[in-house]
Amino acid sequence: MSLTILCVLVIVATVCAARGRRRAARGLAVFTGVLVMAIGCGPVPAWLLDSLEKPFENEPHIQWGARNAIVLLGAGTFRVGDAVEPGLFSYPRMVEAAQLYQACRKADGDCKILVSGGDARHHGEPEATVYGRELVALGVDQADVLMEPKSMNTWQNAQFSRTVLAQYAADRTVLVSSAIHLRRSLLYFTHFGMAPVPVRADDLQAAASPLPMAYNFALTDFALHEWIGIARYHVYNALGWNPARINPGDA
Repeated sequence: MSLTILCVLVIVATVCAARGRRRAARGLAVFTGVLVMAIGCGPVPAWLLDSLEKPFENEPHIQWGARNAIVLLGAGTFRVGDAVEPGLFSYPRMVEAAQLYQACRKADGDCKILVSGGDARHHGEPEATVYGRELVALGVDQADVLMEPKSMNTWQNAQFSRTVLAQYAADRTVLVSSAIHLRRSLLYFTHFGMAPVPVRADDLQAAASPLPMAYNFALTDFALHEWIGIARYHVYNALGWNPARINPGDA
């Protein structure tokens, strides 16, 4: 996404130069160069990430109830040979969910992990099934793994998880995802009448560098994806395109 923006700026600058608008061309060229350095050297991704992740830096103290649901959001899958494996960002989420599950069990409550994620990448198995196997390998009881295997995006994660959580009748819900993803996820879950406790599994950090790094461009794109999703939610709400908001007491 960031590279697309930079390419568009270069094209516009080239067109301006070809049409004799040299001042505009020079201005765009300088702006593009500054933007390349600001993104690639770290300041832009650091700023974008900070506002997304900072509210979730500290681990919350969770008061476990009688019936507890730990919602684990999917982060993609890979096909490796004949097998389907969890995606790169999924492992911290699964470990965090398993640790929360063990903490919940120690509090003598009924504890379930709800894995939410379908087969968005068409690998032949939904994320919920793939992650469920890994959670069992991490020591989670098979009977305590609930699955929501239909959702194809974060909006559907919230929409479809609501039904499963209502059936389980959880009195405490915890939402596990990457810090960068939690702000948008909470927005969607709140829209569908849920008020989970957010817990981050990982925290992305931009790398300060004297020279532009591809890593920082990737982080910028990740952050822009989240901010665009948040903006789209509010635009859709203003236009009346989202389903009616559900109050927490009605969820």
